[in-house]
Amino acid sequence: MKAIILAAGKGTRMGSLTHDVPKPMLMVKGKPILEWIIRGLHQEAKVEHFCIVVGYKAEKILEYFKDGQFLGIKIDYRFQKKQDGTGKAPLVAKDLISNEPFFLSYGDILLGDCREYGRMIRAYKGDGLVGLTDGNDLSKGGAVFLDSDGQIIDIIEKPQDPALSKGAFYNAGIYLISPKIFDFMESLCLSPRGEYELTDALRMFSQHGKLYGFLIAGSCVDVRDPQTLGSLNS
Repeated sequence: MKAIILAAGKGTRMGSLTHDVPKPMLMVKGKPILEWIIRGLHQEAKVEHFCIVVGYKAEKILEYFKDGQFLGIKIDYRFQKKQDGTGKAPLVAKDLISNEPFFLSYGDILLGDCREYGRMIRAYKGDGLVGLTDGNDLSKGGAVFLDSDGQIIDIIEKPQDPALSKGAFYNAGIYLISPKIFDFMESLCLSPRGEYELTDALRMFSQHGKLYGFLIAGSCVDVRDPQTLGSLNS
């Protein structure tokens, strides 16, 4: 099993905390956020080979994790040269992914119970699973709509009108997905805010394939700001 972790962004909402390090390297309970993600995927989903997509302050990540040997894993690195969103970022790691499903995760998403990674493997069907949570502010992320069988029928990025997101779940930023997703990433156009959106690729995939929602049990925290980071360390 392989995983791509997106860790190229600066994390501007963290302010001065990311002046010297990228957000995935901020510490939670004595370890970088990124290490918690890697350890969870390795221990619970048996991921042995990781590709970390780096950009801002990449050297901090490379110096800390090196080749991953101290964690009993293999780590490769790919560089996202232009900060133009996450939609096309995984493409730089396409050469490392075979024809098997792989995990794709943002580098700032922490699960309260890492056994959920393993549960995703056991629940896998169709062309992949999109990790979901319930009760989050949908205006801050992707609103995912499911049919009665749990299949994804639509995804709306950061809907500002609550009426547009009624009955939707929150896109948690953790995926177990078929490599066919790369085809849709390659065909992306810039969004109105000037970025390539991963949710746009997922929406296209859901229209041409079968993606299912996976409701994550327990907490799933997007470490998006200093307040969230502080609460995790309190």
